[in-house]
Amino acid sequence: MYSEKVMDHFQNPRNVGEIEGASGVGTVGNAKCGDIMRIYLDIDDETRVIKDCKFKTFGCGAAVATSSMATELVIGKTIEEAMKVTNKAVMEALDGLPPVKVHCSLLAEEAIHSALWDYAEKKGIQIEGLEKPKSDISEHEEDEEY
Repeated sequence: MYSEKVMDHFQNPRNVGEIEGASGVGTVGNAKCGDIMRIYLDIDDETRVIKDCKFKTFGCGAAVATSSMATELVIGKTIEEAMKVTNKAVMEALDGLPPVKVHCSLLAEEAIHSALWDYAEKKGIQIEGLEKPKSDISEHEEDEEY
């Protein structure tokens, strides 16, 4: 059912925790399944590079695994590169997810965007292509985005 990478990131999640004084914090959830994901970013203002990323997730194993992988995918990337981390990129990096768990990868993508939105608001800047994120990912929206 789950790939070895999903199991590894669930059993040994990377970058768990909080970042004190984070540059941006994003929280999203799925009211239907109860998963809640919070992503913290530490961004270098001059280079716009994400120096660190941590997460706290309440949810199933796939939610923990996608959170962990999402942090790995954005650390060391510029804001613009992080904007290109999609739910499909997260799923591919994990060697796939069962169809009923695709919403977890959508949460990871939205949590990154939410943290970037928070950063942009704090700095009074705009990030090209970034729209105000949703705080709740519903089942209907998942079908449209995947």
